[in-house]
Amino acid sequence: MPVQVVSFYRFVPFSLEELPQWRQRLLALGQAVHLRGTVLLAEEGLNGTVSGEPAAVEALVALLRSDPRLADLELKSSEAPEPVFHRFKVRLKREIVTLGRPELQPAAGAPVGTYVAAADWNALIRDPGTLVIDTRNAYEVAVGSFTGAIDPGTANFSDFPAWVENELRPLVERNQPRALALFCTGGIRCEKATAWLLHQGFEGVHHLQGGILRYLEEVPEADSDWRGECFVFDQRVALNHQLEPGEHSLCHGCRMPLSAADRAQPSYTPGVCCPHCQAQRGEADRARLLERQRQVSLALARGDRHIGQVFASESSASTDG
Repeated sequence: MPVQVVSFYRFVPFSLEELPQWRQRLLALGQAVHLRGTVLLAEEGLNGTVSGEPAAVEALVALLRSDPRLADLELKSSEAPEPVFHRFKVRLKREIVTLGRPELQPAAGAPVGTYVAAADWNALIRDPGTLVIDTRNAYEVAVGSFTGAIDPGTANFSDFPAWVENELRPLVERNQPRALALFCTGGIRCEKATAWLLHQGFEGVHHLQGGILRYLEEVPEADSDWRGECFVFDQRVALNHQLEPGEHSLCHGCRMPLSAADRAQPSYTPGVCCPHCQAQRGEADRARLLERQRQVSLALARGDRHIGQVFASESSASTDG
């Protein structure tokens, strides 16, 4: 049965005292209505991606919006043919997206960049005076990005401030762009990244409101400047322009996204290794992963879902609302 998948985030101040109460309320509801996914809670706000039957998702959204601070919480919604998470988790964190700069507090009023609606994004990034920056991780960028966007090559979002100082600042000083246009999957990373740029004295800072997911939802493919697929932190791996599961899969050995061309390489062994990790796999690793893949295949033949199919993004509670 198809399920609804919704992503959301909001930088809003929560007190330390209320966070455990919120966690218990969300856990109780999620378990009662059979939601799956992850919600992160911190003093700076909340960030989540969940899936379930439409009525279950609606119940969660109603609970969140019952708080005046979240009354206009925005959602990015899509469908999936089957559950995209293994279970439901609510976690208390230091940050709802980890930049590693505690002095930066969007929830406490730190300024963020100018929001740009999906309908206006093409005009901004097509302007020769605009520097377009992808704030996602390098493995996400490899799956798809906007035409002409800069890939900082980061492995984690917490690497972004160092890239800004070492690479972006000299680039801006040389080229003197009129605008900086940042984007990410759902909007949370680019919102925090623009706050960091403003904190560091950059000007003309903009970001895509609602992220790539909102852009794919609202901009017709014929008019789109998006190329490739959009990596997502769930078992769909990547979405096409229709917000349907794309062609990419994950390597169960190293958790890197794989295209059809990657899977055609001799170095690809399903469930074991791929062109990204084949050289790192010793005999013991290969034997262990081959056995896991055998168990997964047996479970699928029985119509079951093996725990080995749970992706790293789920087990590490990554989410990009």
